Amino acid sequence: MLAILGGSGLAQLPNLAEMRRMAVRTAFGEPSAPIILGRFGGREILFLARHGAAHSIAPHEINYRANIQALKDSGATQIASVATVGGIRREFGPGALVVPHQIIDYTWGRAPTFFDGPGAKVTHIDFTEPYTAALRARILAAAKSCGEAITDGGCYGATQGPRLETAAEIARMERDGADLVGMTGMPEAALAREAGLAYAAIAVVANHAAGKGDSAHAISISAIEAVVEQAMQRVRRILEKLAAS
Repeated sequence: MLAILGGSGLAQLPNLAEMRRMAVRTAFGEPSAPIILGRFGGREILFLARHGAAHSIAPHEINYRANIQALKDSGATQIASVATVGGIRREFGPGALVVPHQIIDYTWGRAPTFFDGPGAKVTHIDFTEPYTAALRARILAAAKSCGEAITDGGCYGATQGPRLETAAEIARMERDGADLVGMTGMPEAALAREAGLAYAAIAVVANHAAGKGDSAHAISISAIEAVVEQAMQRVRRILEKLAAS
């Protein structure tokens, strides 16, 4: 079953016909919000608001392990993640949609694995390609089928947050090879891999990253909100096609 993990600007799916709202508890605590089982695009899906229903959980405070475990326990086999990001590469301007293919992890202090604590077996996963190729291809095909422009590929740099980055940090990330900057991509992607779930993301570029384009000297938070509101309408169309595929 497909699960949609909604980020900033996607705390709910307007066209989701809700069937059941589930309060799920896991060995790692409670997820960010109740998991919604509903019909979307003619199919049953699961939906979870990553930051909580009222967008009250900051990126560094999200219980990523509980979110992934709760989705798996509820029947998810694949996760389509939606996240807002800043664009580092010049062509990734506000409003662009990207399906990233790589990640660089700059986060710290987050619980990065399910295999942790006394008695846990040391477990390694192959993370050469952090996003599931088949699910990435389905997202790209869904976008094409509904006429929405989307870029195939980009490197997502995951930062700690909740503050935005400095221009110097973005310059460093660009040298490292990051094309996008966001705060929730890790450890979410790695945990999905540990849980055996297919995982891919739609990154919504909300603004030029610090020091880039019209963010050369400052980032306008109000401008971000306007861009995200418009872009999420396009994302919802893609997700509906994805659910139906």
